[in-house]
Amino acid sequence: MNKDGVISSGLLEEKPPVHSESPGSHQPTAVAPNRRSRRHRSPLPGFGAGMGVTIAYLSLLLIIPLGACVVKTSQLTFAQFWKVVTTPQVMSAYWVTFMTSAVASLVNCLIGLLLAWVLVRYEFFGRRFLDALIDLPFALPTAVAGLVFSALLIKSGWYGQVLVPLGIHGAYTKLGIVIVLVFVGLPFVVRTIQPVLESMEHDLEEAAASLGATRWQTFRLILLPSVWPALMTGYALSFARGLGEYGSVIFISGNLPFNTEIAPFMIVAKLEQFAYAEATAIAMVLVVGSLLSLFLINWLERRSQRYAG
Repeated sequence: MNKDGVISSGLLEEKPPVHSESPGSHQPTAVAPNRRSRRHRSPLPGFGAGMGVTIAYLSLLLIIPLGACVVKTSQLTFAQFWKVVTTPQVMSAYWVTFMTSAVASLVNCLIGLLLAWVLVRYEFFGRRFLDALIDLPFALPTAVAGLVFSALLIKSGWYGQVLVPLGIHGAYTKLGIVIVLVFVGLPFVVRTIQPVLESMEHDLEEAAASLGATRWQTFRLILLPSVWPALMTGYALSFARGLGEYGSVIFISGNLPFNTEIAPFMIVAKLEQFAYAEATAIAMVLVVGSLLSLFLINWLERRSQRYAG
């Protein structure tokens, strides 16, 4: 700073790095300016502790139980295992379980997309209450849902008085199973689509409308590709949830063999007969089916993202 109080421009110029001669060498060595390394400390444990907790959690609640199922199933020979899981009654239960779960998940995708769109894009009275109501199946015991829907769909119930004269029977039919699976699986679809819709800008839709695109074209070419991965994830979660659902289904299905009997009910029946290995064998088929569906959906999701990119 000079005598007039003005900072000299020379002080503002970046100083060249200081060179020092190393002993025994005539070549100057550049000395980097002394900078303090700043390390951001995370409030969470480090990699070692976090990985240890993660592995312990997965081992105690996932890997060890699955390993116990495999060990219990290994008590059967392959011929015995195949005989247990391919009996006509068990195969019928598998068909009912997988078919109703797939149909319910498809319905959940359609309804869940519409609900998520309404909750994200519109402001109306009671929106927060409706948004909280979506999570009711998470808090409500599934047995209560089964009892309520079976009481509503029987011939003397509120819904049955209207539907039964029309030839639509909900109680003790596959339709009733689909209805309760839609109820328990809907939150998975809504909660996976909602964040995607919230992150989307309105400018894309406005630009499409200004270019003359119809509403269907805007949905098919702009909105659907953006929410497709989340929609597939919601379908997989809903499908996997339906495969293992027991509490709500047994009350409304009637457990009629070769008609409305589900695979989880067959597992319970084997356990009541103290046939633990056979029950585990039936359960392993459901586990494998659920894992395969999750892997397939994840592969389709990655493939669609790669294609879109």
